[in-house]
Amino acid sequence: MVASRYIGTLLLAMGPHFLAFGQENQLPLEKILADLEQRFQVNFTYGDENVRGLTLPPPSSGQTLEQALQYIRQYTGLTFQVLDQGFIAISKPLNYQVCGLLRDAESGQAIAGATVWVGERFAVSDENGYFKLGEVPNDERISIRFLGYKSLVYSPRELSDCGPVAMKPQATTLPEIIVSDYLTSGIDKRSDGSFAIRSETLGILPGLTNPDILFTVQALPGIQSTNETVSDINVRGGTNDQNLVLWDGIRIFQPGHFFGLISAFNPYLTSDVTLIKNGTKAALGDGVSSTLDLRSSNRVAQRFSGSASFNLLNANVAGSIPLSPSMSIQVGARRSIADVIETPTFNQYFERAFRDTDLEEDASRNLTRITTDENFYFYDVNFKWLYDITPRDKIRLVFLNVYNNIEYQENSIIDTVAESKGSGLVQRSLASGISYSRLWKENVKTTAQLFISSYDLSALNNDIFNDQQLIQENEVLDTGIKLDALIQVNDRIDLVTGYQFFEIGVSNLEDINNPAFRRNIKRVIRSHAVFGEASYHSASGSTQLRAGLRGNYFSKFNRLIVEPRINFTQKFLQNFFLEVQGEMKNQSTAQVIDFQNDFLGIEKRRWVLSNEDDIPIARSKQLSAGIYFKKGGLLVNAEGYYKQVDDIISSSQGFQNQFQFIRSTGSYEINGFEFLINQQYDRISGWLSYTFTENNYEFPAFIPAVFPNNLEIKHTITVGSSYETDRLQLAAGFNWHTGKPFTTPQEDTPVAEGEINFASPNNARLEDYLRFDLSAKYKFKMFHRIRGEFGASVWNLF
Repeated sequence: MVASRYIGTLLLAMGPHFLAFGQENQLPLEKILADLEQRFQVNFTYGDENVRGLTLPPPSSGQTLEQALQYIRQYTGLTFQVLDQGFIAISKPLNYQVCGLLRDAESGQAIAGATVWVGERFAVSDENGYFKLGEVPNDERISIRFLGYKSLVYSPRELSDCGPVAMKPQATTLPEIIVSDYLTSGIDKRSDGSFAIRSETLGILPGLTNPDILFTVQALPGIQSTNETVSDINVRGGTNDQNLVLWDGIRIFQPGHFFGLISAFNPYLTSDVTLIKNGTKAALGDGVSSTLDLRSSNRVAQRFSGSASFNLLNANVAGSIPLSPSMSIQVGARRSIADVIETPTFNQYFERAFRDTDLEEDASRNLTRITTDENFYFYDVNFKWLYDITPRDKIRLVFLNVYNNIEYQENSIIDTVAESKGSGLVQRSLASGISYSRLWKENVKTTAQLFISSYDLSALNNDIFNDQQLIQENEVLDTGIKLDALIQVNDRIDLVTGYQFFEIGVSNLEDINNPAFRRNIKRVIRSHAVFGEASYHSASGSTQLRAGLRGNYFSKFNRLIVEPRINFTQKFLQNFFLEVQGEMKNQSTAQVIDFQNDFLGIEKRRWVLSNEDDIPIARSKQLSAGIYFKKGGLLVNAEGYYKQVDDIISSSQGFQNQFQFIRSTGSYEINGFEFLINQQYDRISGWLSYTFTENNYEFPAFIPAVFPNNLEIKHTITVGSSYETDRLQLAAGFNWHTGKPFTTPQEDTPVAEGEINFASPNNARLEDYLRFDLSAKYKFKMFHRIRGEFGASVWNLF
């Protein structure tokens, strides 16, 4: 069950109705004055133009004359002067006392740091959204501006009652939404081609109950996992290590638990996720395939909220805790429960993760050696400290720890002597960073971030029969600084520019005791990057253009790589959108794959760093164009793309044929097409998607040089449907695709000199693949502010 977060919902729901109450019985001011004259035996004298058109709720019958006049003064700004013989003169003041409370029109939250201008004077709203300007001449105009919101202009009289002022968000710094609730609620398609996923509102998808982000993105066209894991994602034919995965701006090198079967990111602390397949912003480097940018909430919490969940794999708690009006923390922890209770689900995951590994082999090799005391667990810990020093100055501190551990014991009897030795593997990712942002003016904002990210994979393998011990380690340390500035030139043009410095080191260790052998390779690369980007959107919003340039300098190689980026969207014929995207990117890290002896066979990949010799810096270029049609609940999308990635190494591609032990440099080239039709009714959403890819390698040193990519899946069809009510959610769908390529032995001579004699690389394909998934969730009320939900899913029903 999951306890949902309900923060101030009742208050926000009542607010607008409360403000509207009383306006239904408004009376003309002339009528109110006539009633006061009768009640208090006075006479008002005024010019008709001073009161004409003014209406307000009448003062309470229990008020005195002085209280009634003060009430009218606050409501209208008029002044009252008591004369002789019971006459009261009414006039318009020359100056007004200007003040107000700024609120977000959608959420109702206070807006701090907004600038309120009048002439040469200005005021800044505080943490409660309050501002005050003192006396302002009646003929002046007051301008209210804040980054990300539409500017407002008022007369002094309109702001003389210190009431709430609603500001509407304006998507000038963030791309506009073209399609909301893409496939299901919580997934939006932006005008720059990226996808925005909101965990708190994410609806149900086939096979999914918890809001697992990495599983969710695989429902989108062009994205899948060819090895059927959650965190190993292939985007438009690219390998998993070619994706740039960011958590609050920090790169994460291991995004999964259970060796790829579960996302490593706490779904109840991940607020917003952006997936970019093409047209990446100039501020983002590395990752030649795609970018997945995960963000936790960046707002200081004003009220406690929390969640607790339990499923058949792990337990999870998360919460936001206010420490003061300007400071709060976010904390979360998740841990596997297998050491407390073994569930059928855990056993299936365990079998899937450790199949064909040393762990499984040792358990079944023979009767003289028995593997016992298997112990596997994982956990992750999140922490974020948010402090708004002033309405314009904000500081954020983040920390993430992801941990996986497998241990097992080998018992054997050798020469009548019982022996027992342990083996195991530890996988850990740590990330921490501190950022400071300042709003210098209403249109200028700067951000600075210092970060450190590390990945450590270590394994100890004891072989009792051969009296051999093997130690393997793979370590990555990524540190750097990011500086950027956002400038709103006007309501249509934004500029972003910045500088970034990265230092990344990668080491690989192998240590064997019998025979004695030790190898430790460590490399370090430092790089500098500068970028600039301009965004434009027309007054009507029909045209949006973002163009940028990024320069990367690698000091070790004295090499400069310049990368242009472009993103263009044009609305036409009312319901159509044309989308064109292009980018060039580079990547200095890669994962090599060793199916023979890497890390007990459990984890077959290790990170390596470019050396511009046998491991060059990979480079990619991509161009795509598509058309969207959106009318009512119907969405139709067709998009074609061309993608080329150069300077890849063959050992990162997972060859299991004649090229498995050969390291060479090559490229792959993809031509692809993606189609989607999604129809949404009141509570039902149904979709059908089709993807075609033609993905070929080119390795000049191989014979033949050109052959199908290991990840080429030519045809993919996905059909799904979901049904949602306030309490019940149901989803079902199937995924079909043609088989992956593989290499067969030659028919005439399958084995030569004790080795497999392979035919032409990737000359055959596995059988077609079909998976049918079901899921259901039911929400219920437990207490006043606590909600719960129960969910169940079946992945691959057949």
